[in-house]
Amino acid sequence: MSVAQRKVPGRTAGDRTQAVGHASLRRANLATVLRHLRDEGSCSRSDIADATGLHRATVSSLMAELLDRGLVREVGIEYVGAVGRPRRAVALDGSHVGVLGTEINVDYAALYGTDLGGRVLVDRRVGMDAMGMGPDRAIKELGRVARNAIEELVRAGATPAGVGVAVPGLVDVVRGAVAFAPNLGWRDVALTVRLRAEIGHVRVPVMADNDANLAALAEYTGGIAAGTPDMVYLTGEVGVGGGIVVAGRLLRGADGFSGEVGHMPVDPTGSRCGCGRTGCWETKVGLAALVRSATPELAYGLGGAPSPDPEERVTQIARGLAEGDPRAHAAVAEVGRWLGLGGSILVNLFNPSVIVLGGYFAKLAERLIPPAQAELERLVIAGPAARCRFVASALGFGAASRGAASMVADQVINDPAAIGSAPIAATAPTLAGQ
Repeated sequence: MSVAQRKVPGRTAGDRTQAVGHASLRRANLATVLRHLRDEGSCSRSDIADATGLHRATVSSLMAELLDRGLVREVGIEYVGAVGRPRRAVALDGSHVGVLGTEINVDYAALYGTDLGGRVLVDRRVGMDAMGMGPDRAIKELGRVARNAIEELVRAGATPAGVGVAVPGLVDVVRGAVAFAPNLGWRDVALTVRLRAEIGHVRVPVMADNDANLAALAEYTGGIAAGTPDMVYLTGEVGVGGGIVVAGRLLRGADGFSGEVGHMPVDPTGSRCGCGRTGCWETKVGLAALVRSATPELAYGLGGAPSPDPEERVTQIARGLAEGDPRAHAAVAEVGRWLGLGGSILVNLFNPSVIVLGGYFAKLAERLIPPAQAELERLVIAGPAARCRFVASALGFGAASRGAASMVADQVINDPAAIGSAPIAATAPTLAGQ
């Protein structure tokens, strides 16, 4: 028998396949237990076994691993039954696991960091002319502020498990690449690879998605319309995007590029859009359009002094409304009408029960919603039967960065075995519990 023919003693291919299958099953079971604790709070091992259908011995083994990884903690004794039989309760911990969500937009970067238990450790927005910088300088600057935020997580005792990035454009989630972000002027940018290099010495996985999708994730899991199975979230930024939830699931489309509602053509004789087309919805309702009408002296693209933070721009317009400035009143009323027109198209297509207004829309909701609601009800084909209403988000300009942090946290929950071992794989985010 030749050397090539001689069998090497040890594990066979079948053994290896069985081992891989066992490891995958264990990862899935760990995630099942952790999701149950996240959704239900503290409970006993017996309760977990009954709720998940896992064998009690299996739950005990899984719990030992989760305790060892620091993802759960024992919280005391519960007494159940007539004789008061004690059971030791456990709860989700993760205080030593940090997640960082970031957003890069036309004129700012936002950062939102928490531990796995939801304790907020970082929450701020940094002025940044990402549109003027170009992708190279913008990613370098985002890397710098992300490094500072990661250091804050570490000082608070939370080791970072990943960084999520929200981008106003088309994002290939699997590759972590920005296919096209018209308002940033980016095309085919390998964002996650480059940002990971800029973050440098802290080796963490980086994942990216569209800002509206991530804002919708944040809204669905913890916003004013939390748990609403059919809803649309609209970003109110320089650009306008939509996160669309249908039957409790984020609508991503065949290539993951759904939700670019700001580029619905609504006025063929209108202004040229940053995407190169004419009359897109965001040319009517985006923050740039409102600023140009209400405070033309502060219009985007004028150059000179650093661009004000978007919230500063909105504050100035709100001040004009309070002072009775006719220019501000006319501009906001016009945006409200166009908001209702575009909203009616979304209602006719998806029949949501709620359209959540984020970003600057939420800041001016008191003035925007009445004309928007009236126009929507006039134009929706189902009329009052559609029963859709506009509501203002309470998450403000930070919704997308919150969603980016949730995306990372979901990956930890879905693959708890990655903590302390292999990096978390970058996959498309899902809504909570899916």
